[in-house]
Amino acid sequence: MRPPPTLNIFPSQPMHAVPPSNSKVNMGLPSTQTSTGSKRQPESSMAKPNPHTEAPSAPEPPKAVKREGNRKGTTSSSEQEAPKTPDPKTLRRLAQNREAARKSRLRKKAYVQQLESSRIKLNQIEQELQRSRAQGILMGGNTLLGGEQGFPMAMSGISSEAAMFDVEYARWLEEHHRIVCELRAALQEHLHENELRLYVDNCLAHYDQVMSLKSMVAKIDVFHLVFGMWKTPAERCFMWIGGFRPSELIKIILGQIEPLTEQQILGICGLQQSTQEAEEALSQGLDALNQSLSETITSDSLWCPPNMNNYMGQMVVAMNKLSTLESFVRQADNLRHQTIHRLHQLLTTRQAARCLVAISEYFHRLRALSSLWSTHPRQDQ
Repeated sequence: MRPPPTLNIFPSQPMHAVPPSNSKVNMGLPSTQTSTGSKRQPESSMAKPNPHTEAPSAPEPPKAVKREGNRKGTTSSSEQEAPKTPDPKTLRRLAQNREAARKSRLRKKAYVQQLESSRIKLNQIEQELQRSRAQGILMGGNTLLGGEQGFPMAMSGISSEAAMFDVEYARWLEEHHRIVCELRAALQEHLHENELRLYVDNCLAHYDQVMSLKSMVAKIDVFHLVFGMWKTPAERCFMWIGGFRPSELIKIILGQIEPLTEQQILGICGLQQSTQEAEEALSQGLDALNQSLSETITSDSLWCPPNMNNYMGQMVVAMNKLSTLESFVRQADNLRHQTIHRLHQLLTTRQAARCLVAISEYFHRLRALSSLWSTHPRQDQ
């Protein structure tokens, strides 16, 4: 009699190994079930492979797709991160922005320099006023000798536009001095006519600027121009309706330019004659205006208190007549402007350059004379 089968606690083969076919008992189960299990176990082993021994084959296509997707994503991100070459329109806009920024910086720098020069000029005027008060008399280009008791008095009634004109005119004088120095240097270097013409045209354009400044202030404060408070005392001695006499200027420059041809002499003489006639007409018109103003304000009795209705009516009429003073200043400036440009047309380029230098030097010496006069020591009488 065979002994009963015992439980195999320590099998000689691994649990996943297929038992031999002649074994009929496994884990205490009947042989039929064991054989049936042995038949099903290979099927299950084929259906479920061991993850430790074999790599799965089914998930490989998704991984490949995922890698391709990663490659595509990397390519698109690299394309986005790569620097793009801007189109010509963008380059042009960037260049325009840089140029505008550069011009803005230059304008700011020029404005700061202008403020600094104005501050220096104001400090000089203040020092001049202090010296004048100490001496008991008021000097300077923008002040008045006055006061009923003999005390100095400043022009407190000057308008803001007139004060701004004085500052701009001082800046114009500085720039004009630089331009004339360049013109004089070009004459001394004996440049070609075409190169010298550039300096001459620049100087003429600069004269046009001061004419524009005067035209602007004449609309607001015409008396500031007529009385020449923006000029030095020596220059005021030769003032005529807010500026210089063109005919007198022609006489001054005739002896300063090169020998003239006969045609040039005839042209300049004709210009001088027509200029004198225009000056005489403007002077007569200004005298008639003064006479009319005097008659208007004296049409009523002066020794008794005026009737307010008549008084206000007279003032309205006088103000209407006085408004024509702006027209006289504008016509006088136009005559000065035309005279300078007409001389430029009659003369050669080199002669015109010498003419402009002579005009500038003439007014420069008048300003120097005023400066010397205001600083020279006074003798006690």
